[in-house]
This record gives sequence, C-alpha cells and structure tokens, in this order.
Amino acid sequence: MNPRVIIFAIALTAFSTSALAQKGVDTQTQKIKDDSSRTTSRQTDATRSFDWGKGKTKTRELLPNPYRFTARRDALVEMVMQALQEKQILLDESASRVKEGVIITQPFTFAKGAVTTKSELTQYGVVEYEDTAWSRAQYTLTIEVQAIDATSNNVSVVAKVEGRSGNGIGSEWRSVPSSGMAEDEFLSKLVELATGKTPDGIVKTQPK
Repeated sequence: MNPRVIIFAIALTAFSTSALAQKGVDTQTQKIKDDSSRTTSRQTDATRSFDWGKGKTKTRELLPNPYRFTARRDALVEMVMQALQEKQILLDESASRVKEGVIITQPFTFAKGAVTTKSELTQYGVVEYEDTAWSRAQYTLTIEVQAIDATSNNVSVVAKVEGRSGNGIGSEWRSVPSSGMAEDEFLSKLVELATGKTPDGIVKTQPK
C-alpha cells in the first residue's frame, strides 16, 4: 500500500478520536452547568415562604350588649358580683343599687406609665388626641340587670373610659369614647360563670 495513503488514514483516525473525546467533554460540561442551574434556582430557607396555618387564628364579634341570660335575677346579680371580684374590680357601694340590679364600680386602672398607657388606651377607647401624653388609664362600669320574664334577664354594661393626660404643666382625666372592649370582657366573664364555657366555646374547669 502507498505509504502516503497509510499516513493519511492514521491521521484521519487520530482526528476522529480527538473530535469524539472533545464532544464527550462538552456534553459532561453542559450537564454540570444544567445541574448547577437547577441547584442555584431552588429557593433557600431564607427566601422560602412558609405557611404557618394562615386563617387559623379565630376572632369573634363583640357580644350583644345588652346580653340575654336565662337565669333568675337574684342569681344573676350574684354572678355579676362574683365576676367583679374575679376581675379585681371594686364595687362603688354608695352609687350602686344592688337590690334593684344596678351595679356601679369604682374606677379600675388598666394601664400605668407613659410607655404602655397610650397603646392600652387605644384598645379600650377611641383616642382622638394624637399628640397627648398619657400616663394612666381607667374605666368605670355601670351594669344593669333588667328583667324580661321570670327566668330571663338582660344584662347591659356601659364603660366610662378615661385617660390621664399631661402637657408638662399639669394633668387631668379626659374621657374617651369606649371601644366596647371593657364591656365585652366583662360580659365574657359573666357568660363563663353562667354557662361554664367562654363565648368561644372553650369549657372552663374549676381548679381542684
């Protein structure tokens, strides 16, 4: 065979082998790039959003006020007094007419100090004085047990909400409209005492 033909065939074989090897490297490199792209595009713990059970937090509307109870009037008045005692709210004996079902409390302080008073006051009242410095907050409850029939009574609760404001020279108590929270908290306690469960349906057991 012609030596030149042999040399050409050897050279062609070597070129084809090199080309195939180079093609294999390119394929492997592309695979690495694809894998790397898939890995880096996955969300990390820092960017991933988690579902912590959105919508599970339950809220309820304020209780009707007046609230209807199925109980004798005298028994209901006793429960009102018990609710006040458990919430550590003192009775104003001189202003109340307990036998007539009218119970008025002494002012109950629910916030003290400039740091917490404003935020607490805005929960219990409708504060329209944005630039006022509040140092204390209190409310007074007027509770009336009103007979419907021999076994049913309405209980109405009205809260007078006040904040003590100051301007650096003096301070005074200022009334703000009630948000309804103080009334609702008391009625919730009364419902618990009358029925054994909270308005949310949670059964309360008495401590042993």
